[in-house]
Amino acid sequence: MTTPAAPQGNPGDILNWPMLKLKYRTDPAKLAALLPPGIQPGKEPIVTITIYNFPVQNEPELGYVLNVAADYNGTPGDYTLALGIDQEAPLFLCQELWGQPKYPVKTTYFRLMDHVEAKVEHQGTTFIEFSGDVVETLANPEDHEEHEWWVKCMRSVDMQPEKYDFPPHVVDVHTKYGTAYLQELKGKITLRESAWDPIATKLPMVEQISACLWTPIFKDRSITLAGELDGKQYWPFADTISGTRWIGESGAPPKG
Repeated sequence: MTTPAAPQGNPGDILNWPMLKLKYRTDPAKLAALLPPGIQPGKEPIVTITIYNFPVQNEPELGYVLNVAADYNGTPGDYTLALGIDQEAPLFLCQELWGQPKYPVKTTYFRLMDHVEAKVEHQGTTFIEFSGDVVETLANPEDHEEHEWWVKCMRSVDMQPEKYDFPPHVVDVHTKYGTAYLQELKGKITLRESAWDPIATKLPMVEQISACLWTPIFKDRSITLAGELDGKQYWPFADTISGTRWIGESGAPPKG
């Protein structure tokens, strides 16, 4: 088998930065508790953390995506709980257009030779950290498709319970990917307790599954409204921490 060649480009060009993909297994009951009615847990209780540096509006955007395996209307996919970025310009725009759960974080992500370091910080706490090393270049897998589920909604200006100006709708982000390069990492995922980013408590790690550097090929992408959720059942999920989908109170962690 021929080892795939690494992507080539201008030195320092952020276009070919690989995505750091971290996967682990969590408590299925805790994962299910985070999903609003109408979105079901996936076949396996898998959490995927993606840490990246990618050009957005022709500037580098460092950030992370937190997904959990979830199905909607029988279609397997991932429910996005949080998407932290270090740019301000697309933050509120993406929330308004698509319900994308973006909020501001500080992300550190770099590679030196075969060593990879990454951490995500918010409200003074580094709540995700990874340290590891490249151990193998893998054969490129077959092309694949992914569905990410976001939720777009707007509560009523008169602040009446269970009332919306735009009721909750599932947004289907359907993407088709190829792979340009894939490398396996051996390292450790560390989750730390944080009231603002409660991944360590709400999605505890039961088993670390994999870590890799993945250079994707973006083949197609569409963002569409997939269907409306029951507004009354969704109401407890409408108040969130910052721009995430962590359940909160007046935009902050729940009190008490």
